[in-house]
Formats: sequence, C-alpha cells, structure tokens
Amino acid sequence: MTVLLQAIVASGAGWLLWKIFRTLTKTSPLANIPGPAPDSFIVGHLPRFFDRHAWGMHREMWDKFPGIARIDAFFRAPMLYVWDPKALHYIVVKEQYVYEETINFTHFCSLVFGEGLLSSLGNKHKQQRKILNPVFHTNHMRTMTPTFYGVTRQLRNALESEVKGGKQEIDLLNWMTRTALELVGQGALGYSFDPLDRERTNIVAEHVKSLIPTFVPMFMVFHILPFVQNFGTASFRRRVLELIPWKRLKKALEITDTLEHTSKTILSQKKELLAQGDVAMQHQVGEGKDLMSVLLKANMRAIGEDKMPDDELLGNMSSLIFAAMETTSGALARILQMLSQHQDVQEKLRQEIIAARGDKEEIGYDELMSLPYLEAVCKETLRLHAPATNMIRTAMKDTVLPLGTPIRGKDGKIISEVTIPKGTGVVIGILACNVNPAIWGPDAHEWKPERFMNPLPDTVAEARIPGVYSNLMSFLGGGRACIGFKFSQLEMKIVISVLLEKFRFSPSDKEVYWNFAGVQYPTLGKTSWESGMPLRVELIR
Repeated sequence: MTVLLQAIVASGAGWLLWKIFRTLTKTSPLANIPGPAPDSFIVGHLPRFFDRHAWGMHREMWDKFPGIARIDAFFRAPMLYVWDPKALHYIVVKEQYVYEETINFTHFCSLVFGEGLLSSLGNKHKQQRKILNPVFHTNHMRTMTPTFYGVTRQLRNALESEVKGGKQEIDLLNWMTRTALELVGQGALGYSFDPLDRERTNIVAEHVKSLIPTFVPMFMVFHILPFVQNFGTASFRRRVLELIPWKRLKKALEITDTLEHTSKTILSQKKELLAQGDVAMQHQVGEGKDLMSVLLKANMRAIGEDKMPDDELLGNMSSLIFAAMETTSGALARILQMLSQHQDVQEKLRQEIIAARGDKEEIGYDELMSLPYLEAVCKETLRLHAPATNMIRTAMKDTVLPLGTPIRGKDGKIISEVTIPKGTGVVIGILACNVNPAIWGPDAHEWKPERFMNPLPDTVAEARIPGVYSNLMSFLGGGRACIGFKFSQLEMKIVISVLLEKFRFSPSDKEVYWNFAGVQYPTLGKTSWESGMPLRVELIR
C-alpha cells in the first residue's frame, strides 16, 4: 500500500510540475483563437464546461463564436471546441486516425467495460469493427423486427394494466430504460433481462442508468488513470479501491461488477447452447437470430485476426449493453416528452401509424422505416436533443485544421485554418453542430418535426455535415460512428408506433431537468440527483 501511494504521489507531482513548466515556457499556436474569458489557472474551464448545468456556458459559446473556440484545460493548456462542419469532417473522417480518443477515455472504458470498441484505437478498432459490422447490417435488422415487436407488446401490456383505472402519472424513464435493456438483451444478446410484466426494479438497468450520474462528478479522477492503472496486479489495485472510504467510488465498483458478471453469464450460456447445435439455439431467446449468436457462429469459423478473443467479446457485450440502453432509452424518453408537450404532433403521428398498420398485426420493417412523419419526429428529436452532446479527441501529431467559416483571431486577422500541435485536446461539438442557426436557420433551437417534411435549407446541404445519419452529428461519423445506429432507429420506431396507438401522453406537474453530460440524463429537478421523467398516461378511448 505504501509503495503504491508513494508511486501515485510521485507520478502526480511529476505530471503537475511538467504541465506547469510546459504551460509557462511554451507559446501555443492556439493562443490567437478566441474563447471565453479565463476561469481558474489550475483547472481552466473544465469544471464549468463539463458541469451538469453547463447549458448556459455552451449556449453562450454557440451564440458568440462561429464554429470553433478555445477553452482552457489544466494550467491554461489550450483545447479546441469545434462545431464547424468542415473542421468536423477532418476530425471524424479525413484525419480520423490523427484525432484519436483521449487516453483518459480509453483507460476509463477499459476499466469499466473491458476490451471492446469503446476502449480500442487504430488498427485494433478497425479490426473489431470489421468483425462486428455484418451483424448490424440492414438485412439483419429485418430479421430482428418480430423480436422487437414482441418486447414492445410486453411493455404495452404492462402500461395498460397501470392505467386501466384511468389516467396515471408514470415514470417513463424507468420503463424506457427497462425496455431498451430488454431490446438489447433479446435482439443483441439473445438473453432476457426483464419480463416487463409490472413495475419493478431491474438491478442491471438501474446500475447501467446510474453509470453516467455516478462517474461524471469523478471526472477529475480520470486524469490520473494513465499513471496508476498499471501499478501492481489487478487484484491489488481492486483491493486498494475497496479500502478508499468514498461512497461514489463504491457505487462505481458495483456498476462495473454488474456489467462484468452479466456479460460473463451471457457469454457462458451462449457458448453452451452453441455447443448443443442449431436446434438448441432456436429454442432460446431470440431464436439464434440475435447479434451475439450470429457473431459467435462467425467467430467459431474465423481464423487469425478475424477471430475475436473472449476478453474482446466480453468488452463489446458490456459496451453494447451500456451504449444501446443508455442512449436509446434517453432518446425514447425525450421523444415521448416532446410529444406530450405538442399534442397536435402526437395526434398527427398517431393517425399516420394507425393508417399504416391498417388491419395488419404490425407494420413491416420497410414500411415502418419509411413512414415520413415518424421519421421526421425521430430526426428532429435527435437533432435538437442529441443524447450524446460531445466527444473528445486528442491530436496524435502536428496537423492543420481547415475551417469552413473563417474566424477573426485575437490579433484581428482572419483565420481560415488552425495549426494543431500534437497532444491538443479537441471537443467535437455534436449538439452544437446540430443546433447551429447558420446551418439550420433562425429556428434551429425550436422543435419542429415539419422541417424534415419539407426541403431543408440549402445551407444544410452546403455544410456537408460529416454525420453518418441524415445531416446530423447525433451518431457521429467516420470510423468511430455509432455502429448500432440502425439498431437504435428500429427500436425507437417500433416502441413509439406501438405505444401511440394505445396511449395518450401529457405532461406531468413535476419538473424534469435534462443534465448536460457526455450523454444527457434527466433528473427530477435541477438540484436533484434522482433520475426520472414522469408523464401522465391514459388509454385511447
């Protein structure tokens, strides 16, 4: 213990002295880039920029700067906040392997999720995506549609029993979280987490949903991970963490333990079933059509680098459980909230869904995915309320970042490209780009699904936004774009289409506050840490 603590202190002191010396002796080429007034010399703008109440700061920057701004990191080390589309194209597409995930992020993901897509870089990341891409193909999504409908009907039946006596206030965040987990369970993992038969606590859903609220206040700790992650054995490091009397850290350990145990349990069961043959697979959840069953079968036939080892399978399972559940549940909750606040939109969408289904039991994949107003509602919500607000990258070498909209430097001169030194942190402004009035028009901050029912402004096409989905940055772009965005789209559309035929949603009297974070999350009020999003729900008579 003493040796470890001494090593941590020595590493931290060395890092601190190096940062101070570097800041005081080196002039950065980013010094001429405008940005908000300085905050703290020690921590820069970081606490305010990444605070859960950071909306005001970000909105001020979006209004004041045209697409790029400098912010201060530790000891005034410069970072860039970027939402200029041309610059984003270079960051996420053209030079995507120059701008890599930060070492803090990959260390964090490795510790929490294991060795999956979220924690891998460079060739390892490309190799994993190559193996995983086929299971997320559109053709495979079609085969999963009946499974998704089955889960959603379970949700519909449970909500119906809740409101059969009349209008009730229901925490839709809890139900969307449990539903998203069950959809990823049955559709991606061939595993059932939750029968969705009544109001209950699902420990996996609760832990995954609390991951971001638990870890966000600890973000300063992430900066020391690279210095302590390799001290001693894994069991020794774990023992040290368990001895630290910090409630939030205890909760973080519970979350990671739950993810690891869940992934190991599922993988073990899947391997046993695979060994029994196709007949056994057909009688399991998902009937062997789930993503993990398909991947494991392909993995058994693969050789060399095309074969994924167990630690990577486990890492990708944990990553998928978190990423698919957290973002989709938040997006579904937000769509229902917006529909509750816009009854005309809700009714118009309901009529489109009723007409499309007709006398069929369910709307088929191709027709569902092409319903214009449903698509517009989903797109507009993902534009204005993108679940992921930003991503951070690090420049792995000196490079030059061109700007689509030139800016005026602090010295008064026009800047059309920015010299980026190696090691510079770059924040990808996902939400900032999505709500940029220069692209989307003066009503960019308003929720208007009709904007996607009409031709978009010429500025949208001219911007050449590098997102993988419909001129939006919501699912990112390039080699690190969300691999499961089609999976998420299908989930959202099936859930919304099934629920709107049966229920009417209206606002609750309770305050719901959406917290700013890497992935937004709602709490019951601005000062509360209690998650939730209550809405009034009633049957359509």
